[in-house]
Amino acid sequence: MTETKQHSRSKKFLKDFGVYSVGVLGSKLITFVMFALYTFFVEKPKDLGYYDLCLQICFMLVPIVTLQMRDGAFRFLLVTKDEKKKKQIISFTLNTGLVSFLSTIIIAYFVSLFKPIPYLPYIVALLILLASVEVFIQIVRGLGHNKIFVTSNLISTFGIGVFSIIFVVFMSMGIKGIFLANIIARLFSLIYCEFRVKIIRNYYFFNLNLKTIGKELLRYTIPLIPVALCWWITSSSNRIFIKMYLGLDVAGIYAVSVRMVSILYTLGIIFYQTWQENAIQQYNSNDRDLFFSNVFNSYAAVLTCILIFYVFILKHVYPIIISTNYQGGFEYLYLLGFSAMLYTLTSYFELGYQCAKDTKRAITSIVLTALLAIGLNFILVRTIGIYGIILSSILSYLFLFTYRFFETKRYFKLSLSKNLIIYLILIVVGGIIYYKNLPLWGDATFLLFASVIYLKLLPIKELKNRFLKQ
Repeated sequence: MTETKQHSRSKKFLKDFGVYSVGVLGSKLITFVMFALYTFFVEKPKDLGYYDLCLQICFMLVPIVTLQMRDGAFRFLLVTKDEKKKKQIISFTLNTGLVSFLSTIIIAYFVSLFKPIPYLPYIVALLILLASVEVFIQIVRGLGHNKIFVTSNLISTFGIGVFSIIFVVFMSMGIKGIFLANIIARLFSLIYCEFRVKIIRNYYFFNLNLKTIGKELLRYTIPLIPVALCWWITSSSNRIFIKMYLGLDVAGIYAVSVRMVSILYTLGIIFYQTWQENAIQQYNSNDRDLFFSNVFNSYAAVLTCILIFYVFILKHVYPIIISTNYQGGFEYLYLLGFSAMLYTLTSYFELGYQCAKDTKRAITSIVLTALLAIGLNFILVRTIGIYGIILSSILSYLFLFTYRFFETKRYFKLSLSKNLIIYLILIVVGGIIYYKNLPLWGDATFLLFASVIYLKLLPIKELKNRFLKQ
């Protein structure tokens, strides 16, 4: 019975992972290609640096503008069977969004009266559409339409690609064209979600008594706002320090480097979305700790493998796919990749708070991490430049990982595999070889050696047999 249950859960996890992979990998691949393309058509790194800064600020503001209703709607809809309650959840979520969007427009207007901001109308439009799409696609996920969720992501991303070619390549509109491409593409994604699921038509009503469900939702989502903001401070506020101390030119080069290692963040997003759904559903199972431990150990092993092989390959193709004005960023790739890997591993523990609906407890650890990141950025960026920014991220994620590993023992207890030590040694050795700037054959020799280790340690045959059975 236990083996059958384990097989069923593994099958569902792999199926969900496959569905999310199609949408997220496809979208990130287009983003990867687009940023490489932008380097050839946006000649000044400072322009691309300004766009990236605006985009990161929009990401920061999304949790505030949505009151984290995107996560709340998904969490509550996922376990709700009653249709009336679903309508209440969605109606309260959308009503909150409407009030918030109107407030955002008013605030932006008054800000513009005192301080002119380049491209402010485009920034506000992008922020509102980012927030709207985030809310809609999480509602779609909560209602169980995962394939529509994936398709909407693909529509958004392919739209960005198509409109970027039109506005940036053919019409030479620079970063204004990038803003327009992102705005129009996300509008199409929003329309698609409504067309397929009919969220507004079937689930949105004005005359429902939403006081009870509103309090329940806000009790869950309000603690997530400072958590999301502190995550942004930890992972993205470094753009502000780069602009202040190193300039927008360096910010542009750094932005391209980060996008080139975004495959690791992408895997983290896919895993998080898959694990979020499965962890919530399996949280009360009898063998929860064993299941959670197996998932984490497998996830960590695969991440280290991808980090090593991807970054070494990227090292040799970077000069080909990136314009000469931006190629100075290749030296940051390995450390950025390691930082991204730590980020994705740390996000694993986020689900403990969500599973137990104990989101307020997540605040302390992430606030401390954000303060640590700010302090390290301030000190290190002025002494070792970009390397200080990257080192700050690595140390901050290590702190958060350690803190949450012990704190989330109240929700589940992980048993770490001894093989993780070997994978960590491979990463350290890989970093030394990467920065030795060996010729292609030297890097290939190390990758061959790493392949032997991974083939020996990873349960390839077991995974293959399980896949064939399914």
